[in-house]
Amino acid sequence: MILPLNNNDTICAVATPSGGALSIIRISGPKSLEVIGKICHDIPKIPEPRKAYFCHISDNEGLLDEVVITTYKTPHSYTGEDCAEITCHGSDYIVRNILTLLIEQGLRVAQPGEYTMRAFLNGKMDLSQAEAVADLINAHSRSAHHAAISQLRGNFSSQLAQLREQLLRMTSLLELELDFSDHEDLEFADRKELISLAEEIDRHISSLTTSFKSGDAIKKGIPIAIIGETNVGKSTLLNNLVKEERAIVSDIHGTTRDTIEETIELGGITFRFIDTAGLRETTDAIEQIGIERTYQAIKKANIIIWLTDERPSNRQIDEIKRLTEGKELIVVQNKIDLQNNTTLEPWICPMHFISAKEGIGIKSLEDKIIQSANIQEIRTTDVIVTSPRHLSSLTAAQKSLLRAIKALKENTPADLVAEDLRQALHELAEITGGEITSQETLNNIFSTFCVGK
Repeated sequence: MILPLNNNDTICAVATPSGGALSIIRISGPKSLEVIGKICHDIPKIPEPRKAYFCHISDNEGLLDEVVITTYKTPHSYTGEDCAEITCHGSDYIVRNILTLLIEQGLRVAQPGEYTMRAFLNGKMDLSQAEAVADLINAHSRSAHHAAISQLRGNFSSQLAQLREQLLRMTSLLELELDFSDHEDLEFADRKELISLAEEIDRHISSLTTSFKSGDAIKKGIPIAIIGETNVGKSTLLNNLVKEERAIVSDIHGTTRDTIEETIELGGITFRFIDTAGLRETTDAIEQIGIERTYQAIKKANIIIWLTDERPSNRQIDEIKRLTEGKELIVVQNKIDLQNNTTLEPWICPMHFISAKEGIGIKSLEDKIIQSANIQEIRTTDVIVTSPRHLSSLTAAQKSLLRAIKALKENTPADLVAEDLRQALHELAEITGGEITSQETLNNIFSTFCVGK
């Protein structure tokens, strides 16, 4: 898919998912208001912007639907162009026929992300804010929503602007010094002050790059593998956590032959729970494949819930520690409803005692899971990096900055220092799109959007 950088086409698309009571068809471009007047004769010739009009749309067969139409004049619209939105009934037949009428008037069906791309190209938002639109649509937890809102509001862009302003000031002083290089007695840039400022910028960038670990987990969801021997209650625990019969529960050993994944929100954070095949020696070829996938799930997970139904042996403890090295491990003893209270004494970790079947101890386990995620509550004012693209640019900018700091400390000529600072400026500008000329970059970003946005 190729999205055009310069395009005067008027586009249309359904902006709502099918199956609802109502649908919204969005129109954007220079012919928006003209076309609305052609397919709907009872709207005023010059409609008042941002005012809703009750209208009728007809085709060759007669009345198609009673709709509500709202118009927007450039630049006061989402895309910065003339726009109109038709709210009609959600029938696929009605939506399809209205789109047909629009296409017959010369409109083109929008490509994925084209509305937001036009908003970016028309200066309604920068590139990082445009990406936040997609994040907001795809947010499935409070933390992901807050992170997207913060970026959409421009909090991240504002911090980047401050960093770029400081880098520009440093670059300007060095270049001014170059302009007067024949006056050896003039020094516009005190090296100690420049080093101090550059190191402060470096600390700020480090703070942003460090936040990506939490940001990526918030955006994608934190993977948790539930592991243990066969028939200890892993599937029952998964069903209890997700509050539905997601996994088959049976007394037969080896019932779970594959990994089963389910996503839920706890404490405003998305977790991806993975129920795995029981760990045991087996000659069953299919079950063995499931056990291999259990090991793969352990490698990918951030948190491991090791479920037992009795006190584990020292050999089992050593094996689990080896398998889960570097992971956050939560040890849980299940089926306490069937055991004597005198056996419920933590003796290796801290240990959690539950009955997955009866729901005993589940709330305490959920609290431990949230704590193990080690993610602070995200507010809509917090700046947190959630995009690998942003992380890549920040990392590249930091490398250039560190070269500049090293050069300043070694009294390297100003023109070489300035070159590294200019490269850092370029990398930061790539995040917001201030200096982007690559069509491929824009295509990669906006092609992931849904149609109608």
